[in-house]
Amino acid sequence: MGIVGAGKVGPIIGAALAGAGHAVVGVTHGSDDDRVESVLPGVPFLDAPEVVRRAELVVLAVPHDELPALVAGLAGVSAWQIGQLVMHTDAGHGLGVLAPAAAVGAIPLAIHPAITFTGTSMDLRQLTDAFAAVTAPAAVLPIAQALAVELGCEPVVVADADRPRYAEAIATATEFSRSIVRQAADLLAAAGVENPRAFLSTIVHSSVDQALTDPASTDPGGVGFAP
Repeated sequence: MGIVGAGKVGPIIGAALAGAGHAVVGVTHGSDDDRVESVLPGVPFLDAPEVVRRAELVVLAVPHDELPALVAGLAGVSAWQIGQLVMHTDAGHGLGVLAPAAAVGAIPLAIHPAITFTGTSMDLRQLTDAFAAVTAPAAVLPIAQALAVELGCEPVVVADADRPRYAEAIATATEFSRSIVRQAADLLAAAGVENPRAFLSTIVHSSVDQALTDPASTDPGGVGFAP
């Protein structure tokens, strides 16, 4: 297995799959090689074409807008191989972005673990409680599902055509949550409350838990408002 993308996601995916028995043959350089080394000790740093040439499974964990050019660029230097598994971790892209690799016989997979990555070992624990959106050609869907399980996740199949809708749902959940917490923390700070984020922790977590278990509930009294 080779990892292209040394941000918060790639090394953690590599570590999780290594824990399931996959040997990591290389990882690309990133902005914090020391952090990558701590997550993947002893794994050599290589350039992207060399990672791809050495690996039977390639994990592409780069920003959304960079993925198309990366896949096409690696095709341009004849890096992709027949029968090689090529997995990206982006929420929004489906299989189309991997077309240049698939055109030469590589096997395209899209697996998005639904967690917010920190780039630390804490993510490995989060993965064991998470779901992963899995998209793959029907013939190799079991392989993609097995990889999600090896990450520690429960696989959920998302059709290729539904990936944009899936990505919108993930973005809505994460960005809206962050925005609301920031706004509430600013209001508490203006009201003179010290450490407003810690103050919000319990009510935010309990409110989210309630929404997830009982999405039809709209009773504001349940979160401590006066009737």
